[in-house]
Amino acid sequence: MRSKGIAMSARARPVVARLAPVVSAAVAYRIPSEPRSAGWARRELRRLLRQWCVADELACTAGVLVSELVANAVRAQAAVDGAWVGVRFVLADGGGRLRLEVRDGSAEEPVVKDDVEEDAECGRGLVLVDALASGWGVVPDGIGKVVWAELAVVGAV
Repeated sequence: MRSKGIAMSARARPVVARLAPVVSAAVAYRIPSEPRSAGWARRELRRLLRQWCVADELACTAGVLVSELVANAVRAQAAVDGAWVGVRFVLADGGGRLRLEVRDGSAEEPVVKDDVEEDAECGRGLVLVDALASGWGVVPDGIGKVVWAELAVVGAV
């Protein structure tokens, strides 16, 4: 059978013109260990969450969490020139759980501070993480550590 200008075998089947984009459920980055990296990680996470169809309210909460985790990682290795921070975002359990992981080269474990001065510039980050996340923790990795936080997700793709 011939159509205008296109020759096809009788056994040929038409090819799908466009494939739907495949969205990965886990993404990892290596970013510079500098204060502006927290903003970059937050923006990248928001972009991914839009692709994963995660609700805006949850995306805002996740943005606060990743900002705090990256800022803490940068602060933890402030004295190390050329240091980097590893960031990993995972939509797990069929889209029912969002896991945020931040790796740094400092073996010092983060501590939730209960007695932060009212006018202190820092020290409240992990209090926020503890209040907003479904769970969080620290995993030593031989050189440094991975600090993770999770959120329950409803309705993601």
